[in-house]
Amino acid sequence: MGSVAMCVNQKLYPRPQAAANRYSKPPGRVCQHLFSVRGVCYSAFVRFVLAIWLLASPAFAQTVLQRQIQGIAAAAHSKVSVACALPGTTLNCDLNPHAHPPMQSVFKLPVAFTTLHLVEEGEFSLDQPIRFLPADRIPHTYSPLQDKYPEANVDVPLRELLSAAVSLSDNAAADVALRIVGGPAVVDNYIKSIGVTGFHLEDGEDGLARDVTAQYRNWFEPAAAVQFLRRISDDSPLAPEHTRLLLQWMQDASTGAHRIKGDLPAGTIVMHKTGSSGTKNGVTFATNDIGLITLPDGRRLAIAIFVTDSTADEATRDAVIARIAKAAYDQAVKEKK
Repeated sequence: MGSVAMCVNQKLYPRPQAAANRYSKPPGRVCQHLFSVRGVCYSAFVRFVLAIWLLASPAFAQTVLQRQIQGIAAAAHSKVSVACALPGTTLNCDLNPHAHPPMQSVFKLPVAFTTLHLVEEGEFSLDQPIRFLPADRIPHTYSPLQDKYPEANVDVPLRELLSAAVSLSDNAAADVALRIVGGPAVVDNYIKSIGVTGFHLEDGEDGLARDVTAQYRNWFEPAAAVQFLRRISDDSPLAPEHTRLLLQWMQDASTGAHRIKGDLPAGTIVMHKTGSSGTKNGVTFATNDIGLITLPDGRRLAIAIFVTDSTADEATRDAVIARIAKAAYDQAVKEKK
């Protein structure tokens, strides 16, 4: 501001003519460091205003958010990949957004989505009984369906299977749905057909249970997961009734209470799908959560967080996801429509 004062003082208190002549520029010569508008020099003032504008700009805020996310992620002692999106803003959570993290049970959401599409195509109905076969059972797995019917050989309404797969993350229920739609390739192709290209599915839960390395063949880029969530929320290819049903199953999810939802304000509506792996030799392969967070003004923030090959304990991994989600939420609330 000293330069501004000097320039203004030159205007208010002009030098004597002799002194002025000594400092005057030759005719036609342009000052290299100062410019004038109506005789007032603005170079220092412009620099000051520019600095203030940069500090307040969305681009600067995004850089701060990304650095904040990177700092939070360090506690996981793993590769953390993140993306988010809020329509009408330039909100940016990117941290390895095009990585290929193993998605684990996150794949159940695309399976349910694809199945609902086939319902609309007339191949199934939601009330249609689907046989839970003995071959569908998965040894030593998490499955309320299998716990309820340990011998299998029962008919279960398709609606119940899909609800269990999404809301309860039921492994056997998800694999039954995957079987009837035609397998992983059908889901993979349908998700790509709606414009989500950073997704790859090769195995169901049975395959993941048999081979620990198989999980790395099932991946979801965080940026693509966010794109998928935005399609569900904003431009769903499904009929409104089926979109609402899927979102309700996501909202009713019983898993991941300490992940995306963990640090958000009480009562915040979160529609999400988690994914979790086992741990071997101190390394947990996947701790994931993707979802839609409803902001106070009704907008939905889409976010995907994947924690891969972590040596941190479960509480720390969950806390990393919760803190990243809260940082994104706080910035999203500040973003204007």
